[in-house]
Amino acid sequence: MSNRAGTPAQPSDLVDLTALLDAYFDVAPDLSDPGQRVAFGTSGHRGSSLNAAFNEPHIAAITQAIVEYRTGQGITGPLFMGKDTHALSEPAQNTALEVLAGNGVNVLIDARTGYTPTPALSHAILTHNATRTDQADGIVITPSHNPPADGGFKYNPPSGGPADSETTSWIANRANELLENGLRGVKRIPLGQARLADSVGSYDFLQHYVGDLGSVLNMEAIASSGLHIGADPMGGASVDYWAAIGEHYGLNLTVVNPSVDPQFGFMTLDWDEKIRMDCSSPHAMASLIAQAGQYDIATGNDADADRHGIVTPDAGLMNPNHYLAAAVEYLYANRSGWRGDAMVGKTLVSSSMIDRVTASLDRRLMEVPVGFKWFVPGLLSGEVAFGGEESAGASFLRLDGTAWTTDKDGILLALLASEITAVTEKTPSQHYRELTGRFGDPVYARVDAPATREQKAALSKLAPSDVTATTLAGEDITARLTEAPGNGAAVGGLKVTTENAWFAARPSGTEDVYKIYAESFKGAEHLRQVQDEAKAIVDGVIS
Repeated sequence: MSNRAGTPAQPSDLVDLTALLDAYFDVAPDLSDPGQRVAFGTSGHRGSSLNAAFNEPHIAAITQAIVEYRTGQGITGPLFMGKDTHALSEPAQNTALEVLAGNGVNVLIDARTGYTPTPALSHAILTHNATRTDQADGIVITPSHNPPADGGFKYNPPSGGPADSETTSWIANRANELLENGLRGVKRIPLGQARLADSVGSYDFLQHYVGDLGSVLNMEAIASSGLHIGADPMGGASVDYWAAIGEHYGLNLTVVNPSVDPQFGFMTLDWDEKIRMDCSSPHAMASLIAQAGQYDIATGNDADADRHGIVTPDAGLMNPNHYLAAAVEYLYANRSGWRGDAMVGKTLVSSSMIDRVTASLDRRLMEVPVGFKWFVPGLLSGEVAFGGEESAGASFLRLDGTAWTTDKDGILLALLASEITAVTEKTPSQHYRELTGRFGDPVYARVDAPATREQKAALSKLAPSDVTATTLAGEDITARLTEAPGNGAAVGGLKVTTENAWFAARPSGTEDVYKIYAESFKGAEHLRQVQDEAKAIVDGVIS
């Protein structure tokens, strides 16, 4: 960790916007380099124009591939499109608009020519599709919390949430074919002509999203409590939404930092001296944490507002796992309109405190691989009332048990912290401390271990029988998982559990390392033992 972590960014830390935007238009990808081809991760295609990973040809090809995909799927409704505040987002939206209009696709962009949080776009898709037969889909242009030099491009099908692997693989493969063919097959018209096309319209994402929050949260309780809320958009797409929420519902709400700056020069540096809008990082959130005593609840969102950070006067920035556990305990006790058999959804690298809370609520747990896409079917059907990830992403159902969003909603989870405090007169962190008194106080951490490309490939293809160890850190191993128990999907790695601890190992998609997530209910020393033995177990198998 850098000794500059948590300190204000300096001019030397800021991206050169002129060079970044020039590269978007001027640099052509070298398709012999895998890093310069289209590749969809868990949250779309991401990269920087400066390293030829996010340039105009990429966006033109991806957009044409999306057009062809939706045609093949019979998707005839409008395509909602929104962007965040990263510098590359606006030119990428312009490129996409040229291609969508060139193909005659009915596309709807923000009526206020502003920024669109990911959950507002998901909400728009689901709202349209609830009453229409011409199903809508969407494009979100955002690299989420990534540094200012990055861009991101994500497709949300009519389910409203992140596309599944089959869909993203088809889109990526077709996009790369178009790139290899010099973009022949891409239909495109000039931007000025595209903006005036009959197929291009507008949609007031902010009005529809903000005005509907009362269907998913107890906004009256928040307003009547008089809680002083501090909301930090961190320079992201939620900046206008927070002011509108405060005004619409009569909240005692202060927008902590209403600035929008594509260099994000107002940020404090993350652990490695990079600027990241990571609302789960105490370093990126340092300025808001310093103001915690001024607010009853303070919250942060990343650039597309699909993640949340919760800051309380008594605990500072909450660990995302702690907040998810407190949220589950509160919601399932205070949502009478939810189905009695609605499950709790969590990713397999989230805290097992959630498992214990779920069991105490007499609910079933649905444990899935990493990626919010796995929660989409359950949230749509109402079979899963809450889905959450360890990386500070979650969403849940409306008060009546129907779907609100099927993508992560950082605004929703931030407001929930105020509802919890207003209704119970206790902060979420106080609720979590009560949970540790009932279930124990787990210690959780993630570390990285070196691995070659071949070793990472081996890790992603393990079978439970490959692990011959019978104990972990002095406890009998109770399960060896390479498929998620909630849906049988491959986890792309390994999870090993005991009565009081677990570890999960997954290969990194971008670095020559694998990630070890681990947790122990027996303290920090036991956690270190779990981590050491986990590395030995994994290295022994993949080597």
